[in-house]
Amino acid sequence: MTTDLTWHASSIAAVLESLETDTSGLSSDEAARRLQVFGPNRLRPPTPISALKVLSDQFKSIVVYLLVAAVVVSVLLGDWAEAAAVAVVLLINTVLGFTMELRARRTMDALLKMNVVRASVLRDGQLMTVDAAVLVKGDLVELTAGHHVPADSRLIRTTDFRTDEAALTGESELISKAIADQLPTDTALAERTNMIYKGTTVASGVARAVVVATGAETELGRIGGLVADIGEERTPLERRLDVLGRRLVWLALAIALIVAALSALQGAPWSLVFQMAIALAVAAVPEALPAVATIALAIGLKRMARRHALVRRLPAVEALGSTTVICTDKTRTLTSGNMSIVRLRISGQDFDLNSGQVGKSYGDRRVRIALETGARASRAQANSADGVPSSRDPVDAAFLAAAADAGIHVTVLESDQILPTIPFSSERQFMASFRRDGHQLLVDVKGAPRKLLELSERVITAEGEHVLNAQTRHDLTTANEDLAREGLRVLALAAGPVADVSESALHGLTFLGLAGLIDPPAPGVKDTVERLRAAGLRTVMLTGDQRLTAETIGRELGVLRSGEQVVDGRELDGLSDAALAEKVQKAAAFSRISPEHKLDVIRALQSAGEIVAMIGDGINDAPALKKADVGVAMGIRGTDVAKEAAAIVLQDDRFETIAAAVEEGRVIYDNIRKFVFYLFSCNLAEVLLLLAAGVAGLPLPLLPLQILWLNIVTDTFPALALAMEPGDVSVMRRQPMRPDDAILSRAFVSRIFFYGVLIATAALGAFIWALQNSPAHATTIGFMTLALAQIFHLTTARGVTSSERPTSGLSNPYALGAAGLSIGLQIIAVYVTPVARVLQTARPGLSDWLVIIGLAAVPALVGQAIRLVPKKKASERI
Repeated sequence: MTTDLTWHASSIAAVLESLETDTSGLSSDEAARRLQVFGPNRLRPPTPISALKVLSDQFKSIVVYLLVAAVVVSVLLGDWAEAAAVAVVLLINTVLGFTMELRARRTMDALLKMNVVRASVLRDGQLMTVDAAVLVKGDLVELTAGHHVPADSRLIRTTDFRTDEAALTGESELISKAIADQLPTDTALAERTNMIYKGTTVASGVARAVVVATGAETELGRIGGLVADIGEERTPLERRLDVLGRRLVWLALAIALIVAALSALQGAPWSLVFQMAIALAVAAVPEALPAVATIALAIGLKRMARRHALVRRLPAVEALGSTTVICTDKTRTLTSGNMSIVRLRISGQDFDLNSGQVGKSYGDRRVRIALETGARASRAQANSADGVPSSRDPVDAAFLAAAADAGIHVTVLESDQILPTIPFSSERQFMASFRRDGHQLLVDVKGAPRKLLELSERVITAEGEHVLNAQTRHDLTTANEDLAREGLRVLALAAGPVADVSESALHGLTFLGLAGLIDPPAPGVKDTVERLRAAGLRTVMLTGDQRLTAETIGRELGVLRSGEQVVDGRELDGLSDAALAEKVQKAAAFSRISPEHKLDVIRALQSAGEIVAMIGDGINDAPALKKADVGVAMGIRGTDVAKEAAAIVLQDDRFETIAAAVEEGRVIYDNIRKFVFYLFSCNLAEVLLLLAAGVAGLPLPLLPLQILWLNIVTDTFPALALAMEPGDVSVMRRQPMRPDDAILSRAFVSRIFFYGVLIATAALGAFIWALQNSPAHATTIGFMTLALAQIFHLTTARGVTSSERPTSGLSNPYALGAAGLSIGLQIIAVYVTPVARVLQTARPGLSDWLVIIGLAAVPALVGQAIRLVPKKKASERI
């Protein structure tokens, strides 16, 4: 058996001979033998992610590595309290991250349960139903409307056979199939009318086909291979936190060395020098950062779930907030997936069926005759909720819906159709329905304009019917080209008396007009595209449709603007990386695009520094979904392959949900910046306090355990409250963060340093004031002032990203709760004897409290005063 033929370019006889089969099918024994040789007709299943792998992934962070090292060193030095404190933080972070990600993956597993596909196959000369997994090359399969195509197959017999290939090719229209003997070798996948492919569905008719490819060798399997070859992409947050972690490692080491050197110069014991250096290294790293970041993402996951976006990977929550380009499939994502008639051109006059003139159009006699003919030449296969006949075929459904909108009683028209119909085929290029009117036999026809012009001798006009002369034929041909140039699918309508019910009797008809159809934009899409544009996100449309259709839809939705191009997928073939990058930067829509082209587009955008989100629902979208920084699949109509490849699944299939998800992502990223600002300025204040005291030759203002208490206990709850912050009103009116923007930008670090100095100065002032009593008493006053200054600093951190006015505590009750809890813990630290003994604190007096509260409030008051000063730009952020 040879299987190296180009199946669509080979004759049926050559295909059967190559596969060593015939029109009676294989025997059961031969099928079993081939199953052993070629394996089952299954795609390579996705590699399952074990719970152990999810758990180990929680430790892949430089910050976590540093904290683990701190635990190990503390244990070696015998500092069990410090080791336990840091270990608790690591445990909280690990449990939270593991629980959230595992829950998301299990939710997706439930969504991806696949039904077993059955197939009707001819074995031993008998038609039987089997599991599609046991199909082999050479099997003959029977298919009817509603069936899933079980394997790539060459058609050998068809009757009115059409398939829905949108999931594979992106084509929005049903594809008419036939047994055309041979097609050119370079025929595009979407145009191979003599082939059917695994993963598509049968819309109408019946067919028999011979299986030519199974499992991984199918077109669907080839796409699955593309997906498998793409590694997991790290999100912007993961990349930024890695950069931040590396900086923290060097910062911690530098601070530890400086303090150790100062302490040694002052004659401190080496054991104390070494312990203090370790404590300072730990103090320089916000231990709560990994746990709070995980919790912030988990909060974002829940917020997105409330807005119908299911997140499979926690970092994808923030990644959407950093997205700069959204690549999206057209069919059933930007468009409704339902064809509609938007225009009729009759006798040189246009009738708009998609505007305020609809009522006037329906009142014209010629329009009603054309719509009656179109409805009669369409097959109703079901009734909609309002009782209007509909069809699985979007074109038939469009004509039935237009007739119903015009008040034409379609049910009456159906009762006339007691005679056979001539079904549409790609060779015939029309569909005809016969009926009787008294003793007269009439036919209603819809189809390709050129074909119906050949069958017509007369044309309808405002004055009646006239002979269809050469000039009128030329005018109608030009009108057809004009409508097609606008991206409309054009069908012609004709009717008239015939001698008998046969195809040969179709001549001498009256040409009624041209109907322009389009797959209309989905509700709310245009507004969403504009909203995303205002937020600095570019929307790029990827479609398998022709260029004119892509251009029309793109301009109607606002995706295409002046100076932006539509690029055909074939134009991408053979381009160098530099030429491809230049091409994609100028294009806002791509037509006739393949799965490989989608990958090329996303790679080119990423190489240009863009953060790319990809939205899709089909099998052909899966490689791009996995390659993108954020893959977003449709949850209702999306294929299992697409959902498995995506990081986020939209459970309501609405394009507007992506804007909501972007908004939530930006809110989460803002909140991450808020608690990073809070934690770093607080930790910097501790380090500066110790450095200042060391340089001045003062006693230590903080003990190692007091530092850990502040970092782990007092800092954590305010930081968690910042993760709960509601979104700022301007969040969708500003540009996204660029991919190369670090979390610790120069302006951001400047603000952190400024407030770190303010807080440290307040604590140092309180410490020096209290030194008049005793070093132990002064340490307590410095410890308490520093703690309260950090807690009050929460008010500054809440508005650090964009708000210009002091933030109301009522907008985030968690902030009030966190402040109260942290203050309560500080009270415990000095008034509950067992805790005070461990932390070596004393009980402050009334005068002490006045100094502590007075100095601790200074940094927060300065922060609020600064926020009252008008900025040069309303959108200015750090």
